Amino acid sequence: MNENPVNPDAAPVGQDEAPVDHRRLGRELGLFGTDPLMGAGLPYWLPDGATVRHALEEYIRSAERRAGYRHVYSPVLGKRELYEISGHWSHYREDMFPPMALKGGEEDADGELVLRPSLCPHHALIYRSRSRSYRELPLRMAELGGMYRSEPSGVVGGLTRVRAIQLNDAHVFCTLEQAADEAAAALGLIRQVYRDLGIEAARCRLSLPDDDAIADDDAVADSGKYVAAPAMWKQAAALLTEVLERSGVAYEAVPGEAAFYGPKIDVQIVDAAGRESTLSTVQIDFHQPERFGLHYIGEDGAKHRPVMVHRSIIGSVERAVAQLIEVHRGAFPAWLAPTQVAVLPVSGGELEERAARDLVALCAERELRAELVPAGRGSLGARIRDARLVPYQAVVGGREADAGEVSVRLRDGRRLPPLPVREFADRVAGLVRGRAIRLWGDEA
Repeated sequence: MNENPVNPDAAPVGQDEAPVDHRRLGRELGLFGTDPLMGAGLPYWLPDGATVRHALEEYIRSAERRAGYRHVYSPVLGKRELYEISGHWSHYREDMFPPMALKGGEEDADGELVLRPSLCPHHALIYRSRSRSYRELPLRMAELGGMYRSEPSGVVGGLTRVRAIQLNDAHVFCTLEQAADEAAAALGLIRQVYRDLGIEAARCRLSLPDDDAIADDDAVADSGKYVAAPAMWKQAAALLTEVLERSGVAYEAVPGEAAFYGPKIDVQIVDAAGRESTLSTVQIDFHQPERFGLHYIGEDGAKHRPVMVHRSIIGSVERAVAQLIEVHRGAFPAWLAPTQVAVLPVSGGELEERAARDLVALCAERELRAELVPAGRGSLGARIRDARLVPYQAVVGGREADAGEVSVRLRDGRRLPPLPVREFADRVAGLVRGRAIRLWGDEA
C-alpha cells in the first residue's frame, strides 16, 4: 500500500533503503540492552537511548499541552477490585500479572494488589475524585505512565513487545456531542506527530468486535472477549466511522480487533521484518464511565454520563523508539539525536583544544547535546567516521580557532563555509527547538 493514510505527503511506505532491525542497530549504537537476570521483555536503557527516550517524552508532553491536555501521575498498582470494576479482570486477566497478596493476607483491607495492565481505570478514579460541571468539559487528562502485561517469553523481543511498558496515554471526558470532535482532534494530533517524527503509517484500521458482540439481541451473553452491550458498540462504531470519514482518512474495518470495552481506530506501522503492529489508537468508550458511575452536572442541573475518549499518540515509548531507530537507521532528527554536535579539534594543539572546549560550552548554554572528540582518539578522518550519525560535526583547526569560527560538516556529507561559532550554535539551537527534520533548513 503506497498511499500513507495518516500523512498523505509522506514518501511511499516501504520504498526506502534495505531495512535495518532495531534490535541489532540499537545494540550497536549503545541505545539499550537486556540481561537474563532482568528477564525477557524487560530491556534497560543505556545513556544514549535514555537521551532519545527523554527527548521523545518531552516532545509529546509539549505537544499535548499545546492541544489542551493536562498531565497527571497515577500509581502502577491498584487493588484487584479496581480491575474487576473496569472489566479488565474478567476480559483481560490472561494478559495480567498475578495478584500480589499483602502481608495481612485475605483479611487485609486492601486485599490483593495488581500491576496495572492499563491506565484508564486510574484516570476514571481521578475524574470522579470530585464533582464535575459541564463547563469543565471536555476534560483532557494525559499521562506518560507505566503499565505491565504478562507476555509469553516467545513473543517478546527488543523494544517492540515488552512486559513493562511506558505508555503515552490520555483520556478525554466529554459530552456525547463533543465525542466525535475530540476523537477527530486526536487523529489530527497523530498526523502532526508522525510528520514531526518522520514516521509513516502503513494503514488505518477501524477495529471492531466479532459480529456476535453487536447482534441485535440485547440479551446476548458476555462472550468473555467483549462486554455484552450491542447498542453501545453500534453507537461507538458509528461515531468512529464518522470521525474517519470526516477526516478523509482511508481505513479498513477489521472485526475481532476491538478493545473489550469498545471499538477503536488503530494506526498500524510495519517493522523491518514486515511485521505489522499498532502504534497509535483512538477509542470511544461508553462502558467504563458507566462502570465507575462517572457523571457531570449539566446545564439543566441534572446528572449526566460523560463519554470517555481514549487516545494514545505514540503508543508505547518503547515501540515508538524501535520504529524511529528503523525509520531513521540510527540517524535521528537533530532534536532526537543522543549527541547533536560533535566538536573535533584537528590536532592536539592548546589553542584548538581550548576553542573546541569553548564551543562545547557555548552549545551547552543553548541546551544542545555537544561532545568534544579530542585528537587523542585518532585521526580527524577516523573521528569523523565514528561520528557519522551525529547531525553536526564542528571541525576546529588553527585557522578557525584564530578567527573564532568553525568548519561545519553535516551528517549528509555536505560541508558548509566557515561560520562564526555563535552563529553556528544559534542556528543549530533554532533548528533543534523547532524540531526540524532537515539538518540545515535549506534542503530541497
